[in-house]
Amino acid sequence: MIDIHSHTLLSDGELLPAELARRAEAAGYRALAFTDHVDPSTLESVLTTLKKAVADLQPYFDMRLIAGVEITHCPPGQIAEVVAHARDLAAGIVIVHGETLSEPVKQGTNAAAVEARADVLAHPGLITPEEAAGAAGNGVCLEISARAGHSLANGHVAAAARRAGAALVFGTDTHSPENICPRERAERIGLGAGLSGDEVDEMFQTGWRFFK
Repeated sequence: MIDIHSHTLLSDGELLPAELARRAEAAGYRALAFTDHVDPSTLESVLTTLKKAVADLQPYFDMRLIAGVEITHCPPGQIAEVVAHARDLAAGIVIVHGETLSEPVKQGTNAAAVEARADVLAHPGLITPEEAAGAAGNGVCLEISARAGHSLANGHVAAAARRAGAALVFGTDTHSPENICPRERAERIGLGAGLSGDEVDEMFQTGWRFFK
């Protein structure tokens, strides 16, 4: 199991990085990214702390850990600058919180994330064909989400990605212990989104690129 999207109590998650890592390890994870919510005011402090957590924890885990961020509810015009700053700070993965159906994300966020070449556009909701094509052209992965609310558009996202040739990745968007997702459940979520078994396997293989 590979998870590119999780939250600790450094943003709105419930667990310390150490506990989240241990619970993920016990659930059979092979790789986990800490990607707490950030905006320009919190980016440096959150990422610095997550990078320290990974450095402290990694020697004690066979599971691969990386420190990243999820740029969340930033105005679309600000997203490119924050993505670039996160990269300058050596974030292991840069996610942008997409136009999910369950939150009032500013219209234009999906397009801005694609143009900024974020690593992942999380739960992009009713992503347009043009945005999906842009993601394919710019190497931006689209997320199939396990999180309630965000997962409502998984079928649409999967179909849009298939038509455009965009890569998919799987994210639990874990905030609490019950969100930690064993591989079998993650596979069912992918199949439920309309992916084939081979496409589900490819989705997980794509996620590995961030852990190498």
